[in-house]
Order: sequence, then C-alpha cells, then structure tokens
Amino acid sequence: MLINVPLLVSAYYMKHPDVKNLTERVSFGTSGHRGSSFKGSFNEDHVLAITQAICDYRRTNAIKGPLFLGMDTHALSEPSHATAIEVLAANGVECMIHKGLGYTPTPVISHAILIYNRERKSGLGDGIIITPSHNPPEDGGLKYNPPHGGPADTNVTQWVEERANNLLRDENKEVRRIPYEKALRAGTIHEYDYVTPYVEDLQNVIDMKVIRSASFQIGVDPMGGSTLPFWEPIAERYGLSINVVNRVIDPTFGFMTVDGDGQIRMDCSSQYAMARLIKLKEKFDIAFGNDPDGDRHGIVTPSVGLMNPNHYLSVAVWYLFRNRPGWRKDTAIGKTLVTSSMLDRVANHLGRKLFEVPVGFKWFVAGLLDGSCGFAGEESAGASLLRNDGTVWTTDKDGIISDLLAAEITARTGSDPGELYQNITEMFGNPIYERIDVVATLEQQAVLNQLSSHQIATPTLAGDAILAKMIEAPGNKVPIGGIKVVTENGWFAVRPSGTEKVYKIYTESFKGREHLMQIQAEAKAMIGAAFRSAGV
Repeated sequence: MLINVPLLVSAYYMKHPDVKNLTERVSFGTSGHRGSSFKGSFNEDHVLAITQAICDYRRTNAIKGPLFLGMDTHALSEPSHATAIEVLAANGVECMIHKGLGYTPTPVISHAILIYNRERKSGLGDGIIITPSHNPPEDGGLKYNPPHGGPADTNVTQWVEERANNLLRDENKEVRRIPYEKALRAGTIHEYDYVTPYVEDLQNVIDMKVIRSASFQIGVDPMGGSTLPFWEPIAERYGLSINVVNRVIDPTFGFMTVDGDGQIRMDCSSQYAMARLIKLKEKFDIAFGNDPDGDRHGIVTPSVGLMNPNHYLSVAVWYLFRNRPGWRKDTAIGKTLVTSSMLDRVANHLGRKLFEVPVGFKWFVAGLLDGSCGFAGEESAGASLLRNDGTVWTTDKDGIISDLLAAEITARTGSDPGELYQNITEMFGNPIYERIDVVATLEQQAVLNQLSSHQIATPTLAGDAILAKMIEAPGNKVPIGGIKVVTENGWFAVRPSGTEKVYKIYTESFKGREHLMQIQAEAKAMIGAAFRSAGV
C-alpha cells in the first residue's frame, strides 16, 4: 500500500509523457495540473513545460514582480520545486522560496501575493504552488495563481495549458533551464520568511484575543502537511494552548488511516482519514486538521466529532455575519451551486445576498478582492473570508483561518460549532446531503455538459413543484456544465467530472432520508432519459 518513494522519484525523471495520449498531456482542472509519475501524467517534462509556459505568460502580460513559490509535502513536490527553480532562474524571474527550502501552504502564497501587490499598480507579483492537494501520496500537482492571488481563471489556464503542450510536443527544446545549484546562486532566487508575516497578520482576520482569553485546549493534526511549521509560531505569538497530535512528515503518509475506499488520501473532510483526531475529540475543546497544502479544513468538536463541511460552513456564515461589524452592509455570502441550501436559508434570515457560482474557487476571487463577498465556501471543505475591516485576506481557500475561526466561535459563544449547527437546524430544518459518483463514457459526459432546462420535462421532483432548472449559476450567469433542479424542500445537481470518467449527482433533502432517496431515483431517471434522447 505504501508508495516506493525512490521508484516514484526515479519515474519523475526517467519517464517521458506521450503527448499523443490525452491522459499524459498537461491538463488544468479546477486546481491546476495533477497526475502521477508512474502513469506518465506528472513528470519532470510536465513541470519544465508548465513552468516555462508560466514564464512566457508573465512576459506576454507584463507581470514583472516576484513569483512566490511554495510546495507541500508530497513526494513529488520537492523534485518539482527544484525543477521549477531551474526554469524560473533561467528565465530571470525574481522568485521567493521559503527559507531553508521549507513547505508553504496554498493560502500563505495567496496572502504573500496580495500583501506584495496591495499598494502597487505595476510590477505585480504572482505565484506557483506545487501540490496535488489531498490526492494520494503518489500524485504530484502544480497550480498557478496570477496577481489577484487566487486560482487562475479559465482563460489563463487554457493559455498555459496550450503553451505547455506545444512545448512538450517539441520535446521541451524551447524550455530555458540552468542547473539547480547554479540556479540557487542566481541573483533572482531569494529565500523568504513566509511564516512570520502570515502569523502576525492573523489577528486582523480572526479574533485571536478572544481565543486566548478562553484558555482552552486546541488539538491540531496537520496530516503530515505544509501547515505543520505554522502551528507552533501561532501558539507562541498568541499565547494559545495548541497540541499538535502528529508532527510526522513522511512522503509515504504511512501514519494515515486509510480512506473509505482503502486508499491513503489526506482528506480532512473524511471520517476515515481523520479517525485519529476524532478519537481524541474529548481531550480538546476544539480540534481541526488540514490537507497537505492547507487549503481545506476538517473541524472536530466534542459534541459531534468531525463536522460535515456543509454544516460547518452554515455555522461560519451564521456567526460571521453577526460578529463582523467592520464588513459592509451589502456584503454577500458566497457558495458554489453544490453546497448545502442551508446557507440559502441562513442568508435569507440574515437579510444577506447569496452569491451562488459554479464549482471552482476562482469564481469568488473578484468578490473577495473588492469586499463584496464576505465569506466564500464550497462543499469540499474550502473557504475564505474577509479581514475584520472588510478588506481582502486571501483569494484562495484558507484552511488555517477556517480552523481558527472554529476556535473563535467556540470561545465567544461558549458552544462548539457542532452544538451551534444543531441550534440552526431547529430554526431552518435538518437537511440530508449526499453525493453520488456514477461511471460515465466521454459521450455521456458531453451530453451532461450541454444539458438544457427543456430536457427536464417533468414539473415536479419527489412530489414537490420544481422552482428552478439552472444551467447557469445565478450569482454570475456562468454555465455550470450540467444542471441543478430545485424545489422548496430539496434539489439535485449533476455535472461531469473534469478529471475522472464519472459524473457527479449532488442531492439534498429537508424532508428526510426517504425523500432524499426519491430525489436521487428521479434524478437518475431524468439523466437516463437525457442519455437515451441523445443516443448514448
């Protein structure tokens, strides 16, 4: 089960992708390019091509400031980091690397970009984070954050992807590169303290004083990831009692409890992956974990154990919009279409606008930048929020502040987020939410991408009148690549996966398990009818 790290790293250098094979090309999903060196989908050739493509994109768009480079703890991240430095140095890019070649979470890179660019109109900085997120240990990944600090938009990733694949087709002959040792000595590669500025700034987004005054016990499991070097400085700076229950960094992630499918996967929203911390829930007033690049959160409370991400997002919204007087009165609540409708009910009660967008955190960037979106969350346990004064904190997901927010909520209210969610359900109902993954052909995925509201002919869903058939997100009018069907008491959404041969059916009911099953059955029937009509 454990990966052979030397073999994996050898494959990174020795195996070369076949660009004629779609699975071995550069392909940017919602979070950059990911793959495995064993499968020829993430190798040195890919990193060389992508990094050169980013350098070319910077030149084309006059991005002349520093590039903030970070990496997580996956086995392929360190060799990829070295490869990227070789290319960045050869291209003369001013590059900021963590001092001591340490690990850097995704939100810390976003924060660094925004702090650098805050008072600038030109000479802006951007960033690269080398991570496959919570993917299994054999995977590698690389994502690009342009000067706005958040995930690159589709027009950027398509440009980089096309350029990188053209470089690969030409066997990377146009890639500029110098040897690693020479690159490190280049005047453009600078060691940078990523920890202190981020830790010092936390007091401007989270009420660290109220957490300290509570004098309670906090448990943290970094899950062998890049947030590990940050927790001790946070505890020291703010006088918190933080117990890091696992300080091991091991690229095999052999300390992990396996996920539900038997795979090692550092998914902090999974009860299987978080089993160790869940067992310790009674020892702490609040506890939390993060995935390897620190952009996701898993909140463990004494009352309920590991919280469902949708439940925690609902509590966060309920709390924040009643405890952030520095935010604008018109600041909206951001959610993706497949996030629980509990947020809709909370937003309505609070009198706040709901900003509902397609899947992908990139859709929240503009709202976080200009302060029109106070909180942005997605069902896969990713979120960010504004500073206390209503200005931008990060434009990428930040698992660290999501963790610390749970501590602030517990300290100020005297109840943990699990207890608070139970209170919310007494006001707005107790929904059941499930996602189903269904194996699909490429033809079926194409049909789902082109679904229209007219193809859902029935006027009801699980006995309730259909109120909306969405093929565009109401918040920004962007196509969702599928459809969402909504009633007063439930909904379903279907969309093809961008990385696997499956489609995903998201379902939620406010009327119980039997009603949810009825929604699921009727959703599958509607999808089947669309396939038959298309002849696939």
